[in-house]
Amino acid sequence: MIWAQSPAVVRVPATSANLGPGFDAFGLALARYDQVEARVTGGGLTMRVQGEGEQTAGLGERHLVVTAMRAAFGAMGGQPDGLALSCINTIPHGRGLGSSAAAVVSGILAARALTADGADRLPDAEVLRLAVDLEGHPDNVAACLAGGLTIAWRPAGAGGEGPDSGAGVVPGADGIPPNGRGPVGLLRLDVLGALTAVVCVAPTAMATQEARHALPAVVPHADAAANAARSALLLAGLTRDASLLFDATEDFLHQRYRAAAMPETAKLLRRLRRAGIAAVVSGAGPSVLALGLADAEPGLAAVDSIARETGIAWHVTPLKVDRQGATVQPGGMGVPEPGAARQGRSTNQAPGPDVLPAGGSTQGRPTKPATNGPQSRECRALLWC
Repeated sequence: MIWAQSPAVVRVPATSANLGPGFDAFGLALARYDQVEARVTGGGLTMRVQGEGEQTAGLGERHLVVTAMRAAFGAMGGQPDGLALSCINTIPHGRGLGSSAAAVVSGILAARALTADGADRLPDAEVLRLAVDLEGHPDNVAACLAGGLTIAWRPAGAGGEGPDSGAGVVPGADGIPPNGRGPVGLLRLDVLGALTAVVCVAPTAMATQEARHALPAVVPHADAAANAARSALLLAGLTRDASLLFDATEDFLHQRYRAAAMPETAKLLRRLRRAGIAAVVSGAGPSVLALGLADAEPGLAAVDSIARETGIAWHVTPLKVDRQGATVQPGGMGVPEPGAARQGRSTNQAPGPDVLPAGGSTQGRPTKPATNGPQSRECRALLWC
């Protein structure tokens, strides 16, 4: 194999999964980023981590970014003699904002960028499949790769479905759970241009597996039916009519069952919803996500004061929706400081000429013709729709 002589810089967004009723399927990319600069060396592994998770630099080959890179290199047919990585992280770990998906996606895309014919050896659909197999669930991975609002699923007959697919099982020799390795479907939709998110980041972390253990094996049929209706309504609320968001974010499948495991999260969620704010648990928690229009009533500006009333040190942050997804920039530009990463190109602008979407096309993401109504015109994934 031939390796790229210059470094590759990958930037990946934070994500919030579920969004209430869209359990294990919906994801939303948020404008908070991790960056990885990677290059091939003559031997060994060197790693530097700044920001969130600085202590993970000592994990070496067990670091999730490195694990993902090794899996991607293996899928492409070889391993370089050595690697040097520099990571700058702003996505909180263990808070329900997709930090593990970000690590997996950045590792896979970095490995592909460092391989001379990486896009041919590991096309976009295989990037998605490998990332989902490594991370365990498609919701955060899909939004991290494609940006915007995503729906992800295992196609009929592909296997790997179920609430614990790929999670909490012993991986195979290639690091992939044995019930993974199947194809994954991804649909990307553009959300309303004025949509704003406010994230209440919890002061302490919680493992996703701990939250999953709180879920029951079965739920009442009436709850499943109500959740299906809310999921459909949520798509309309996010893409067409924000006035629907409060009703659309009501969940019947997972949040109530997780409340005992994260009581402070449940308390904040109740307070926000009593105030008429469309709030949900972000992913598996313990953070809380509020959605709406900046100038709508009840305003998202009230989130901060409501969070302070709980007496818990929530870190309340307004965030734009990331509409670009993961990007790869070849060349030795160096990794900017976290502040520069946040203050760079607006997520509502097209990428610059030297920044590639994760699919590697300098022409941006292809848009499929409108064959199925308005949503088809909104769908701009890399090769998925």
